[in-house]
Amino acid sequence: MDWMAWTWPTAIFFMVIALALILFTILAIKFPETPRVGVLRIETTRGDRLFITLLGSAFINLAWLGLVGPDTQPWALGVCAIYAAAVFRWV
Repeated sequence: MDWMAWTWPTAIFFMVIALALILFTILAIKFPETPRVGVLRIETTRGDRLFITLLGSAFINLAWLGLVGPDTQPWALGVCAIYAAAVFRWV
């Protein structure tokens, strides 16, 4: 990882996203689903909800850094987990 000057947390972050994409691909193959309409009034699939979750989590973390600071950043992970559960439940 030295050739890219990455830190381990950065590498783990991208590994988790890659594993999520692989998992969702396997789920789509094994258990095809029909799109559903949630509170956004648009048809979404699992992949769509994953994208909405990742995008929203990025904004939550950026807002947390800007408003609260980096000292309590692990708490933002909890907020993101609650957000992800809400997206997969109601969107």
